[in-house]
Amino acid sequence: MKIRLSSFVKDSIVDGEGIRSVIFTQGCPHNCPGCHNQKAIPFEGGELIDTDEVIKQTIAAGHQKVTFSGGEPFAQPKELYIIAKALREAGFNIWSYSGYTYNALIRHHDPYVQKLLSQLDILVDGRFLLEKRSIAALFRGSTNQRIIDVQQSLKTGTVVLAEKFQDEREFIEREPDIFI
Repeated sequence: MKIRLSSFVKDSIVDGEGIRSVIFTQGCPHNCPGCHNQKAIPFEGGELIDTDEVIKQTIAAGHQKVTFSGGEPFAQPKELYIIAKALREAGFNIWSYSGYTYNALIRHHDPYVQKLLSQLDILVDGRFLLEKRSIAALFRGSTNQRIIDVQQSLKTGTVVLAEKFQDEREFIEREPDIFI
């Protein structure tokens, strides 16, 4: 199976905890004003790469940590699920960013959206909002975005914020739970 990627970064310290690889998917329906990755927005851009090759490159990077970013990772849930499942079996810590909220994703009709969620440790959810941009927001571009402990959220049936990454001084605002 092939996935459309914008790029692959072997070493990142800004896209999640620790040194990790980042898989930047191609294609995003959100088109957030001020997006830091404009080249990943068009669905026809990027490069088609075999999922097995992406898995090999990620394992070869040697970090045991990976982040899915974009573009919108959940625009290619089946392909990322295949990658995430293989990396989870190899012992990886897996983060993903999404412009969709957790609540919107959990209600989505595509079974691969839920399968992909089941492989994640952390989800940073919500669209980037330029008016809420903050360079002080840890691992987030804007203060409306949340850092969610996906495994605890799935267990409890409610959103559980990853306490380790919360700053009590911040006020996290919610956006509508819309999946288009």
